[in-house]
Amino acid sequence: MIKIIHVLFTIYSIILFFTLLLILGLFIVIPLSISPAGGKISFLLFRIWARVWSFGSGIRYEFHGRDIIDRSQPYIYIFNHRSFVDAAIIPLAIPQQVRALGKKELSNIPFFGWVVGKVAIWVDRTDTESRKKSIGQLVSFLNQGISAVVAPEGTRNDSEAPLLPFKSGAFRLAVETGIPILPIAVIGANKIMKKGSLLIRPGKVKIYFSKPIYPPSPSETAVSVLSKKCQSRLEAMILTPE
Repeated sequence: MIKIIHVLFTIYSIILFFTLLLILGLFIVIPLSISPAGGKISFLLFRIWARVWSFGSGIRYEFHGRDIIDRSQPYIYIFNHRSFVDAAIIPLAIPQQVRALGKKELSNIPFFGWVVGKVAIWVDRTDTESRKKSIGQLVSFLNQGISAVVAPEGTRNDSEAPLLPFKSGAFRLAVETGIPILPIAVIGANKIMKKGSLLIRPGKVKIYFSKPIYPPSPSETAVSVLSKKCQSRLEAMILTPE
């Protein structure tokens, strides 16, 4: 009986997810289509969508250290990616307009791919040219003062390890632009949608923000040094969040 209730709750949560997106989707897309300045309106609506869906699905959030963020400063945010619900967590967690790297496969989800594609840069992680192009697009947004969001593990972490090995893209981007990395530890999202399961359950997610990590001057080892420093910082935040 509990299993049936859990399945029914998941169906309800998914229907709510897409219903809200259908209602707000055009209003999210239109401001960005008219002018880049419309991004602020679009992100406000994204947050409304994420907040209402989370509330309706019994998902609560607890933020720690968000006052660290200087809203006039662009950052390259990195986070530990353990759950599909991160799509709702990120716009709620970050109080800035952002552009995020997203897996190209997600662009094929009807309507979702079209709406989210306005603020996501789709990348084929198996294609070197696609990765280079996506980084170039992020540089363009960073130069406009718009922050970037990257999951440096490259994919969802379904392992027992706190983090998967980091890809170099976010750190190369930081070294090349001089823009600081700001790590975010997301704790508990994998309990909302457990490993190996598509079922959704209510719960609390805690989000911790670190002080920004400024990149070293460009050198042969700068990207590697920055990557290791950020991975150590984020792993420590995950293992000892308090």
